Amino acid sequence: MIVRSLTRGLCLAAAATTLTIASATIATAETITVTDIAGRVVEVEKDPSNVVIGEGRMIYSLALLDQDNPFQRIVGWKDDMVNYDPDAYRKYLEVFPEIADLPSFGSPYTDEWNLEAVIALDTEVVLMNLGNLLAAQESGIIEKLDEAGIATIFVDFRQDPTQNTVPSLQLLGRIFDRRDEADAFGDYYQEQMKLIYARVQEIPDEDRPVVFVERAAGYNPANCCSTFGSANLGRLVDLSGGRNWGSAKTPGFSASVSLEAIFADDPDVIIGTGANWAEANPATAAVLFGYEADAAAVQDRLAALAAREGWPELSAVQNGRFHSVYHQFYNSPYHFVAMQAFAKWLHPDLFEDVDPDATMKELHDEFLPIDYSGVFWGSLASDS
Repeated sequence: MIVRSLTRGLCLAAAATTLTIASATIATAETITVTDIAGRVVEVEKDPSNVVIGEGRMIYSLALLDQDNPFQRIVGWKDDMVNYDPDAYRKYLEVFPEIADLPSFGSPYTDEWNLEAVIALDTEVVLMNLGNLLAAQESGIIEKLDEAGIATIFVDFRQDPTQNTVPSLQLLGRIFDRRDEADAFGDYYQEQMKLIYARVQEIPDEDRPVVFVERAAGYNPANCCSTFGSANLGRLVDLSGGRNWGSAKTPGFSASVSLEAIFADDPDVIIGTGANWAEANPATAAVLFGYEADAAAVQDRLAALAAREGWPELSAVQNGRFHSVYHQFYNSPYHFVAMQAFAKWLHPDLFEDVDPDATMKELHDEFLPIDYSGVFWGSLASDS
């Protein structure tokens, strides 16, 4: 009897423990309702464990929230960071070697995306870029994910970054249960942006130089040129005290423009964008900015771009106002660093005390799980 009673007591205790664990599991699977950056009202599981990102470079943003390991909940991604920002990929790979085995699903807006594999990973949330909303709607992928019980959330660090960066991070902070981290970076972001805003608003229009932004300068040496309209880096130029040349040429996000138009207008300042595209395109002549870049190689590439046929005659080249910046700033929450570099180039006296290099280091020290290295912007040396 004593043995039987003891056994029965242990069984009841075990059952109670199991019930408690099950109840705790159910309690933690909390669903919240959010409005994403596309204005869609979505029910999503809070603090999800399995997330697929529609673009690998979303890690720039997620690293600000899951600071110990931005890949801890990522079960699949697109390999764009591997291909077009390999310096950043290797930087993260060094700290988080497990990402070498992270499956890539390609673009979620095309037939190449393996929806069955996404579902098989018990995915709870798929993150997509606002700029691809129409493509996602036309492909029907949102409805297919919804039918599988997977929430789709749109964020934006590219289409309208100055307006949508903080709201996107706050949205992700709610979903990932990282509101404190989102708020801390949001405060820092606002502080860095206002450092520029407060001074630029006093600059009269006639003192704002015309700036041509050459998008992906030299990516394909045979082709020129693409530029930004009044969005993205074009918008940052305006906010930094310049007048973006492309805003008068296109109402869109970006556009192809002719060399003849550039040469005819002879803009005061030229800013190209570059990144380590050598692995994706070995023939590229772009400035290979990134975590593995070095200053001497940056100067060599800048000099070669400035020496293209007809370019040495431009005022920006002759007056030492020929610059370049890390292309990936256009798609990350870190664009305030680029804005500080722009401000110093456009108004060196007014922004003499602003140090974008110190800001970039502080960003890494305070918010990111990787350390700062490499080169992310540069100006053509006067003796080049």
